Amino acid sequence: MRLDKYLKVSRLIKRRTVAQEACEAGRVSVNGKVAKPSTTVKVGDQIEIVFGNKTVKVEILDIQDTTKKDEAKELFKYI
Repeated sequence: MRLDKYLKVSRLIKRRTVAQEACEAGRVSVNGKVAKPSTTVKVGDQIEIVFGNKTVKVEILDIQDTTKKDEAKELFKYI
């Protein structure tokens, strides 16, 4: 699955366009490497997102095309 779509589906970032902008600005990295919006992510990958002065680091547990709000938390775990 594309990185920008995963960020939206998992609700780490609310909108896909915002996720794309964050990736293009170099604020998102996958497994320690700065990632483009089209980067393919898989289970076990670690994503790091920089929001201003706050950094969020998660590990992908599951990938789904769509999720309900309550189930979105089960797609990743915070590190």
